[in-house]
Amino acid sequence: MKTTASSLRLAPLAASGAAAVLLLSGCLGPAYHRPDVTTSPAFKEMPDVSSGTWTPASPSDAAPKGSWWTLFADPRLDDLERRVSISNESLKQARFQYLQSVEVVSSNRADYFPDITAGASAVRGRNYSTNKPYPVSNTFTAPLTATWEPDFWGTIGKNVDIAKETAQSNSALYQNALLSLQAQLAVDYFSAEELDMERDLLSAAMSSYEKALNLTLARYGAGIASQADVSQARAQLDGARASATDVALSRAKFEHAIAVLVGEAPGNFTLSTAPIVGVPPSIPTFLPARLLERRPDVASAERLTAAANSTIGLARTAFFPAITLAATGGYESGTFSQWFNWPDRIWSLGASAAGTIFDFGRHEAQYRQAKDAYEQSVANYRQVALTAFQEVEDDLASLSYLAVEGVQQDSAVKAAEDSLKLETDLYKAGTVSYLDVITTQNIALTDERTAAQVLGRRMEAAVDLIKAVGGGWDQSQLPFNKPPAAAAAARPAASKG
Repeated sequence: MKTTASSLRLAPLAASGAAAVLLLSGCLGPAYHRPDVTTSPAFKEMPDVSSGTWTPASPSDAAPKGSWWTLFADPRLDDLERRVSISNESLKQARFQYLQSVEVVSSNRADYFPDITAGASAVRGRNYSTNKPYPVSNTFTAPLTATWEPDFWGTIGKNVDIAKETAQSNSALYQNALLSLQAQLAVDYFSAEELDMERDLLSAAMSSYEKALNLTLARYGAGIASQADVSQARAQLDGARASATDVALSRAKFEHAIAVLVGEAPGNFTLSTAPIVGVPPSIPTFLPARLLERRPDVASAERLTAAANSTIGLARTAFFPAITLAATGGYESGTFSQWFNWPDRIWSLGASAAGTIFDFGRHEAQYRQAKDAYEQSVANYRQVALTAFQEVEDDLASLSYLAVEGVQQDSAVKAAEDSLKLETDLYKAGTVSYLDVITTQNIALTDERTAAQVLGRRMEAAVDLIKAVGGGWDQSQLPFNKPPAAAAAARPAASKG
């Protein structure tokens, strides 16, 4: 091929044009930086370890590693929690939503490559456009066509980025759904056990009240007690029975909720009665900045912000023309027997470009809309992060104050028990009325039930704190931080039916 002066002059221009295209395609969208979030140096409600009521563990000592519920050392809870991740139907919805978004990434990546199609056709016909007689003709074709739209302006790249960031957000949403369901199960579980404690207290109280009623009846028969004493003793016993029935109703509802969480019909599920054993475990807490990496809902909001940033660049590419390259090769013959003969081959090459000249401000409006959507996502991310900090502060405060309240309530229970013993002895001696005994009994039972409720609230606060600091999750688990095959490996088996 002969080189001319004009071709030498055009070569630098072509190279410069290609470099300009590549440079422009990389500058169509703003570079993404994670938005700043206002944080504090430490959590305000971190309890004073010198109080001795509750001491948080350091992350290196007891940081949850996924199965955070094992901190409670409860085999029954361990078994139920494992069933949530397998059988819960709401969780399956979130999982398949995430897997769909992973496939969108693969679909968008395919746009980097040409579409190749193959076909075959056989046509038989006659042309009557002239007065000359034309015989019937046959046309047999077998083309292979490739079309390709080079990513000059970064449109495909932006679509891939948006799909990846959306998939990461959906992955975090799935993990957040899992964490929320696991936490809800633990809260319901400890609520049921707390009600079992109240049931035991009421059962013991009813036994005591029955003895008191029999004693009052005997004293009434001996003319020592009045009919009013008998009525008060009977009313107290009936009231305790009504409270026990109410506790049984609440406990049944928690049992039904647990059944649904583990994917079972409530009619087929039974949770045996058992009281809460022990106190909340030491739970690690983290600096506020670290919390942003451990909360899946915060990570989801941040990834949506990144996707919104990529959408700005995608909107910008609409201002540039679409360039398509096409190539066709194959065979065309008038007879079937010579269809694939080498002399009957055909080919063509072509290129096309199409761009909008006038759109009356449509693309500009879409570009501004993308920028506004980004600012909205930034505000949402910051609000989610602030809410996360609030939840941690709330749970730290709950654990701290409830620990103090638990000590105070145990003291109240001890005092009430001592007072009840004294009042009972005085009543038997005939120096006080039965109303004094009933009043003291009610105070003792109320204090005992309150102590059980405080313990239940402490366990619930411990679960909520674990949830608030992200459980055992970390943003390094987001997909596309590692090969996509890892996401495919997580795909569950398809449902039957």
